[in-house]
Amino acid sequence: MDDIVDTAIKAGKFNTLVAAVKAASLVDTLKDPGPYTVFAPTDEAFAKLPEGTVDNLLKDVPKLKNLLLYHVVPGKLMAADVTKEKRLKTVQGEELKIDAARWHLHRHVKVNDADIIQPDILVSNGVCHAIDKVLMPK
Repeated sequence: MDDIVDTAIKAGKFNTLVAAVKAASLVDTLKDPGPYTVFAPTDEAFAKLPEGTVDNLLKDVPKLKNLLLYHVVPGKLMAADVTKEKRLKTVQGEELKIDAARWHLHRHVKVNDADIIQPDILVSNGVCHAIDKVLMPK
């Protein structure tokens, strides 16, 4: 089984995320044994950001690193585990708000204002959940 980074590369829909992880020098961090839970924005999620945002982030490594680590939670939390939480503390230090009110009806979970569109992507050092928006720290 591949780690977070290699899984994201092979998936083909996280190219912007992988480029950002490389630019922020977080590849080694996300290859650590962890385990980690990553809320992974798809390329489509990054495309929803205002024009120029990604380019500006790639030039500002501290801001980029802060943003990326806001998508990472310590531990391995499957979607069913995430639904039991109201808030999750990120590696970056801030909390994510979890809304799983519709989990029992539609298997639908919101993280801040993003939807988990593909839950439970198992990796050797945790789990990833694909999301449809980039999460923005304060």
